[in-house]
Amino acid sequence: MRKPAKQIEALDSCSDEDLLDYLQAGQVDVFGELVRRYEKELFGYLRRYVGDDAMAEDVFQNTFLQVYKKCKQYQKGRPVKPWLYTVATHQAIDAMRRAGRRATISLDQVREADADGEQHSLLEFMEAAGTDPLDKLQVDERRELVRATIDNLPEHLKSTVLLAYYQGLKYREIADILDIPVGTVKSRLHVALHRLQEAWSASDTLREEV
Repeated sequence: MRKPAKQIEALDSCSDEDLLDYLQAGQVDVFGELVRRYEKELFGYLRRYVGDDAMAEDVFQNTFLQVYKKCKQYQKGRPVKPWLYTVATHQAIDAMRRAGRRATISLDQVREADADGEQHSLLEFMEAAGTDPLDKLQVDERRELVRATIDNLPEHLKSTVLLAYYQGLKYREIADILDIPVGTVKSRLHVALHRLQEAWSASDTLREEV
């Protein structure tokens, strides 16, 4: 049963799922609240994904346009956040294909949560894995090597890395966003990290030969 319209007054107490429920019922006043909740987070994600503020703004606007137009397709009871990221990611990929561009990642802020809940950069994670080349590279060189390696990853690996290490989403959420099994999420991250370590090894070998 739909909630009566009079309960919309306390928007701050509504869950994201409540807002989509209201929107599906034609109560468009809640749309602005949904945009407000995700404006900073989702725009930041898109800016890092497409690497351009203007394009990110366009994709952000298109994302919520699609949310508004296709809200009836939202499955009642499904968590809203992964659904929004799904729409945003598809819009970003489409925009970059039209522009003939590839996604870029700002790696200085990429994060991974360890078993104790501590947050580490991807560079710190690689260093902890015992990759000696990191000890020999200057900070700028480290960043450039990681950035170049991830920029050259296939789109499916790159998007998985961005969602996991930057946005800090759970495996299940990433699986929902990309419409893949959780096992595939883990596999993609494993492959991506393996390629990073290969890059470290190659860099180390090159330095030894010089």
